[in-house]
Amino acid sequence: MTKKAITKKLKFFYQGFNHLLWPAVCINCRQKITEQRKDLCPECTDQILASTRSHYCPHCGRNVSMYGLLEDGCPACIDFTFHFDAIARLGTYEDALRKTVLSLKHQKTELVDHLSGMANAVFSQAHFFPQIDFIVPVPLHWTRRLSRGYNQSLLIAKKLYHPSARISIDLVRIKKTKPQPVMVTAQNRARNVADAFAARRDHRFANKTICLVDDIKTSGATLNECAKTLKQAGAKKVFAFALTVAGQNPGY
Repeated sequence: MTKKAITKKLKFFYQGFNHLLWPAVCINCRQKITEQRKDLCPECTDQILASTRSHYCPHCGRNVSMYGLLEDGCPACIDFTFHFDAIARLGTYEDALRKTVLSLKHQKTELVDHLSGMANAVFSQAHFFPQIDFIVPVPLHWTRRLSRGYNQSLLIAKKLYHPSARISIDLVRIKKTKPQPVMVTAQNRARNVADAFAARRDHRFANKTICLVDDIKTSGATLNECAKTLKQAGAKKVFAFALTVAGQNPGY
């Protein structure tokens, strides 16, 4: 037996023994998978893909029939005042994609890598993609960033490819707010983040087109307040990109 053949057999034995002791599991749901599945099980993959296939409103990001779109949005958001000019999204906040995005907040930062391909496919097709000058992650208050160790929106922003736009962290959160999920109504969410953001003194947002990046958009209050702050700082246009959009039932 040649040395190459012996090495191949040893490698095969090692892989089998390793899989027996530490079987590969889906990084999202922890079900066992084969080594060839590359970290996600078929069920999670199918659920994530399914959540990305619906038509959605370019103003609020909610699912809507292509025949239900109106000139100024959809029936769910027609009466809402937007400070961001449009939104692009990967998918809806449900099933495996919901679990994946929630896990990003709880130290499973490697999941960003597994969404980056799909996220970039959507991001690059957004009608506002060619206009972007700066990609701006929605900021966390310094106390929350310190306790978590990172800002998941910044991690997402770093995975988005653009040939010329640069990431800017010159939008900061100056007010420690309550977590938005505990705010039951859209009105309470808006009040919670009112005046919570500011642009740094040496920012370069004047006359620029910005794309805000966040993991979850629910009522839109946080993105709206960020966009309002950026426009007050002189931004020409402010768009948004979110991994997921929740609140599929009207709730503005």
